[in-house]
Formats: sequence, C-alpha cells, structure tokens
Amino acid sequence: MANKQSLADLGKVEAIRQLFDTLPFRLKEGRDYIAPGRGAVCTASRLFAEGTDFNLVYFPLQHLGYKCVLAVSGELQARLAHAKVLSVVLGLSAKLDFAMVKELWSGIAQAAREQGYEAVNLDLVPSQNGLYISVSATGETSELTRKRQPAPKTKDLLCVTGRLGAAYLGMQVLERGNREFEKTGKQPEGLDKYKMLIGAYLKPELATDTVSRLEDAGIVPAAGLFLRSGLADAAKRLALETGLGVKVYADKIPFEGNSFALGREMDIDPVSAALSGGDDCQLLFVVPILSLEKFRKEFPTFDIVGHLAEPSVGAVLVTPDGAELPIHAPGWPED
Repeated sequence: MANKQSLADLGKVEAIRQLFDTLPFRLKEGRDYIAPGRGAVCTASRLFAEGTDFNLVYFPLQHLGYKCVLAVSGELQARLAHAKVLSVVLGLSAKLDFAMVKELWSGIAQAAREQGYEAVNLDLVPSQNGLYISVSATGETSELTRKRQPAPKTKDLLCVTGRLGAAYLGMQVLERGNREFEKTGKQPEGLDKYKMLIGAYLKPELATDTVSRLEDAGIVPAAGLFLRSGLADAAKRLALETGLGVKVYADKIPFEGNSFALGREMDIDPVSAALSGGDDCQLLFVVPILSLEKFRKEFPTFDIVGHLAEPSVGAVLVTPDGAELPIHAPGWPED
C-alpha cells in the first residue's frame, strides 16, 4: 500500500497544481475576464470560519468585519483593479444577537466605504457551528493598464508594501494570553508591549490609493500578489504563474520593531513567521528592473525583498551568507 501524502507534506500550491492537471483549465490566480473595449474584470473571494480563521474570545467583531473586507480588496489591488462590488454572506449561529451582527457589519461597511466599493450586497443565513463570513469582491483594471502590463522577466524586482510576520506574531501573543486566562481566570499582562504586532493581526491597514498611485506614476507591475499566507506561499505561486525562478533575500525582509524580542521570548523565528505566518495584509508587486529609479522615488516606503531568476533556480530563500535554501510553503496545518 502506497504511503499516504498529507497536504502539509505536499504543500497547498503543489496540491492545487496537481488537481488542475486533470482539468482542461489553466491555473490562474483569481478569475479575470476582458470586457469588450474595457479593462479586465477581476473577482476575489474568501471564506472565514470561526475557530479556524478567528477566535471571538479576543477578536472584536468590528475589527473582524473590517479585516475580512481587506482580505478580498487586497486581492483586487494586487491585480491592479479598482473595487466595484462587494458581496457578503454571514452564517450566523444563535449565540450572535442582532447587536453583535450590527457590530460586525459596521466594520464591513467602514472598510467598504474606505476601499471605494460602489455597491455592497448582504445575505444572512443560519449556521449551527459558529460564525462564517463569506466575502466576494469584483473590480476592474483600466484598459491602458491592461495593455501596458509587461511580461515578467528575470531580474524584475519583488517589492512588498510593508512589514511581514507581524500579524502571525500578534496572534501568538493573543493566543498565549488566552491560554493564561483559561488557566488562571486573570486578564493577561504585558500586551501593551506588543500592541503594534497585535494591531497588525486584529486591525490591519490597506492603503486605498496604491493602484491609482501606480497609474499616475506610469508604473505597471509585471505581476502582483496579496500576501494572504506568507511570503513563501507567494514566492511559490509566483514561480508557478510566471514559469520563472524566485529569489527572496532573508536580510531584506522588513520586520516590525518588536518581532525579534517576541521571537526570543516565545522561541519563534521572525523569518519563519514572515515566510509562513500569513495574515499580513500586504501586497507584493513584481516591478520591471527598468522602472527601479522611478519606483524608488514614487514608493520610498516599499521594500525590495528579492527578484525573479532563471527557471532552474526554483523558489529559494537566500541567507545572509549566500546559501540558497528551497522554499517550502505548506499553506496547511502541520500534523
């Protein structure tokens, strides 16, 4: 009998690729189609489940609703699309009264307004097993952007919009505090020390003008990804989509100030958190090397963390001493 292969061993990206091998469809991030005489229409969707994606013991409902909208809005921005329509389905158990639903909805509505959606749809359905939040977003790129987008090339730069690993580390602080509360019945102390990390998890930020700024600057990234499952997952997806190699440099990854202090305290490697932690709500763009000077001028806060390479390279992490380590991105809980 053949050995069983777990999803964690195979990795989510590779598992999806193999499943698509049996279908006559091209594996593509998101779902885009070209409207006649217009740009590309893009869609993005996510499902959030209580107990898997969030813990209501410490996650404020307003922040939760806000974060769920950013999750799909970031997918649109990564594909250079302007937000148009947001659809939300809430699966509600009996433990949520209407006041709690209104609090959740207030966060959704706030994020929808800030991200510039023109229409929002909502449906409520019953749930027997906690809270479920399904969000779907539709956006559209400009026709000029679609026509000008170049093909990815070796040496094109990998640029991220902000610090990585912070959300995962913030979640670890909250989970530790929750365990302490369950054990002692006392509120955990010392959370203020890591408020930036906790904030990155509970109330992330996503700029609303990134796509417009790129358009105004005349910079068209060759590709873009939303870092929903960590930098390693993004590197694997990028290699799969472009057919090129990807090099990520460990000493170029941007971190929140207290990441290493918490890492020592909880025995967590911040580099591993950035690679595989997820929930960072940051964007990764592949910027053509010829646009580097203009890009640095227009987007000085973005960080260059690597570049595309020859296909034979694969997806690798380059250590400070120059070693190239193959990137593994399970995207699934380890046993």
